[in-house]
Amino acid sequence: MKTKLILIFILSCSFAIFSQGQTPSLSLQEAIDYAIENNRSSKMAALDIEAAKKQKWETTTIGLPQISASIDYNNWLKQQVSLIPAEFFGGNVGEFAEVAFGTKQTMNGTVKLEQLIFDGSYLVGLQSAKVFLEISKNAKEKTNLEVRKAVINAYGNVLLAEESIKILKRNIEVLKKNLNETTKIYQNGLGDEESVEQLQITLSGLESTLNNTSRLKTLAYQMLNITLGTDINTNTVLTDNLEGLTAKNIVIELINAEEDIENTIDYKISKNDEKAKALLVKLEQSKALPTLRGFVNAGYSGNNKDFDFLKSDQKWFGSSLLGLSMNIPVFSSGGRSAATQRAKINLEKAKETLTETEQKIKLQIASAKSDYQFAIEDYSNKKQNLNLAERIEQKNQTKFYEGIATSFELRQAQTQLYTAQQEFLQAMLDVINKKAALETALNRL
Repeated sequence: MKTKLILIFILSCSFAIFSQGQTPSLSLQEAIDYAIENNRSSKMAALDIEAAKKQKWETTTIGLPQISASIDYNNWLKQQVSLIPAEFFGGNVGEFAEVAFGTKQTMNGTVKLEQLIFDGSYLVGLQSAKVFLEISKNAKEKTNLEVRKAVINAYGNVLLAEESIKILKRNIEVLKKNLNETTKIYQNGLGDEESVEQLQITLSGLESTLNNTSRLKTLAYQMLNITLGTDINTNTVLTDNLEGLTAKNIVIELINAEEDIENTIDYKISKNDEKAKALLVKLEQSKALPTLRGFVNAGYSGNNKDFDFLKSDQKWFGSSLLGLSMNIPVFSSGGRSAATQRAKINLEKAKETLTETEQKIKLQIASAKSDYQFAIEDYSNKKQNLNLAERIEQKNQTKFYEGIATSFELRQAQTQLYTAQQEFLQAMLDVINKKAALETALNRL
């Protein structure tokens, strides 16, 4: 019991921190879990499911007993006059007497109970409501997959920016040291001015790149916050690092994973669309069937010259009625047949779309597997290239200070190293993103 209370307290505190716009530290998986619950697209998809549930019940109630009540009050400002043969009252034959029937004021109270006994459209409607609920659930599942992939991409972009800034700062620090040493050598008459200028050009480029990357980092955090469903300026702290995530996301077995096409979300959506089109065919066909309803009416009516209906001596006359109502479609000039044929055509189109979707999913999975495999191979290649670039840069730096290599050769080696560093970071990010794309294609959360 004590453990449960502590857990509830921790969760409450976490919620309070999020609501105040200050997120706690988040791993990638924690970010995914949080976004699935709080991302605005996920919230709207969840609301769509709730709306579909209500619509399902709304459809169900059509076939349940319906009770309505009405109260009618009539006051003849000028009563209607009817003509009756005068001979009924002892008058002359051929003459008519003017008579006003009833009282000037009347009040009627009625309660009506209706029950649908048979309606083919209602039966189809019940099935359609279930399919619509399934479609809403499929939409939520697809949204979760897309949100998951978006969080992974946004999380990775933040880590890429963070790592890029670290590397750029380190490169700038080393380059400033080299520039300082080269400047002293030049001032002592042992070097040339061009060497100093080459290093100054390289340093200026690195500083410009650092400033731009710092701005991109801010944007990357804001994009992540939007994806998480928090305020854009929330101070989000990430606990995973790019290299660690890359190692976790290298799963060779995933390349040979079984392709369960029918379990993919796009196939489910297309299959449900086919079901919906089939139900529309049934709906059009059901319109040729009769509908049968039963009803019971009960009511009281009162009559008076003045508005005395609320007095105890007012007389009320009761009445009740039991009946059945059947509506039989007879002839529609071919309208129902045309509607049915149109629905069947749409069903055939849905079947073709399902087949096409199945083929596209197979291609998508194959492409995602190929991209993921290439990302892993490219990561290994870029890692080797980075090691080589570091060695080449070190050698050229040593040669430069020994007077063997020119400043141009040193700058070329440095540029090659900086390029290799960025390519390696991008290769790590590609591994993470391509794995997320493959998992999305395989419908794996």
